[in-house]
Amino acid sequence: MMDTATTATSSLGITEIMEILPHRYPFLLIDRVVELVRMQRIVAIKNVTINEPYFQGHFPTYPIMPGVLMVEAMAQAGGALLLTEVPDRNDKLMVFTGIDEARFRAPVVPGDQVRIEVQVLKWSRRGATMRGTAFVDGKLVCEAEIKCQVVPRAGKKAEAQPPQEAAVMAGAAAE
Repeated sequence: MMDTATTATSSLGITEIMEILPHRYPFLLIDRVVELVRMQRIVAIKNVTINEPYFQGHFPTYPIMPGVLMVEAMAQAGGALLLTEVPDRNDKLMVFTGIDEARFRAPVVPGDQVRIEVQVLKWSRRGATMRGTAFVDGKLVCEAEIKCQVVPRAGKKAEAQPPQEAAVMAGAAAE
């Protein structure tokens, strides 16, 4: 039995996801969170439709979701999990610093519902390493290890800070 103190009792809809993540259409790539265990695991859903802008060119006669966007969807799910643990998250971004062991097992096409599962491997106040997997109808379609770092958002607090404080924050982001 899971501890209710660490498990979300309900899913997160798109409105709640948008309160956590800075991404917006057409680059917000998760539609719902169906499971969340704080600082450990998240399960999100991406409903793939023919209306996605990338299908115009990838590929016009055989539309498949680009693999790099499946990895991005995993990173966004991980961001939805971990940004809730970051104080002043509205002044911060979680950015990619590495993608390892990415494998693409099967194409994802319009009409598919992708189940994205992300497990935290390492977490610190500065960043994280996560393992992501994506499934369609129970079949593994993509997997990757994702590394990310928490950095100040440009144009937010960094501009309003005295120069020496901004320099300290920049140094902390580089650690």
